[in-house]
Amino acid sequence: MRYALGLEYFGGAFRGWQSQAGGGTVQDALEAALGEIADERIQSICAGRTDAGVHASQQVVHFDTTANRPLSAWVRGVNALLPDSMAVRWAVPVDDSFHARFSARGRRYRYLLLNRPQRLGLWRGRYGWFHAPLELAWMQLAAGYLVGEHDFSSFRAAECQAKSPVKSLWQAEVRQYGPLFVFDFAASAFLHHMVRNLVGSLIAVGKGAQPPEWIAHLLQVRDRSQAAATFSPDGLYFRGPIYESHWQLPEPDDELYAGVLY
Repeated sequence: MRYALGLEYFGGAFRGWQSQAGGGTVQDALEAALGEIADERIQSICAGRTDAGVHASQQVVHFDTTANRPLSAWVRGVNALLPDSMAVRWAVPVDDSFHARFSARGRRYRYLLLNRPQRLGLWRGRYGWFHAPLELAWMQLAAGYLVGEHDFSSFRAAECQAKSPVKSLWQAEVRQYGPLFVFDFAASAFLHHMVRNLVGSLIAVGKGAQPPEWIAHLLQVRDRSQAAATFSPDGLYFRGPIYESHWQLPEPDDELYAGVLY
């Protein structure tokens, strides 16, 4: 039987998603809990790997098992065995043709940035931070250049293993709520560190170091060394994959991560 799970987690407590020697990853913790409930070894596949420090409001995974358990076992039972910094939100049985990664037609990310002179205390690890004033209108103009199909080589990490740097970015929006800036991105797929690199370059525009048109220039030159440095992972949230409606998976309910608590 194949199941899909929706997860949320605080990335600061883990060494990223991908299982590795020594443990300490989201995948390690999840598979250990699933295995105890199923009484067999479980392997999970996620919709999008996250780096250390990156959070998820709706990570989607699938796994196969021969165990016959009620859905509550895959939610409340698994949650009882997980670290406090992660939780299963929902569990749904799916057809064997469903694949958490390959069935997704897109992915969504949100970056939360607190813009104030003082460093973070209360929200450390959950928000990014920049000390100098930022101009919303400049960043919004700059973000507009990103929408569409482009070669994003200027925003690609050196260790990125994607076959092509060409991606279709459907959404690149910046909003402001007092000292909080919210960056939303949606695309067919993302390159390694792409969102953090985009945010870093948009901040360079927002502080006046570069004009909005600089973003268009970076897309044209396809040179990572000309863009801004990779920004902190602290405020980055994977908002989940986008699937066709026929899979009938729950949509993300993540307004909590829009900064409404600030």
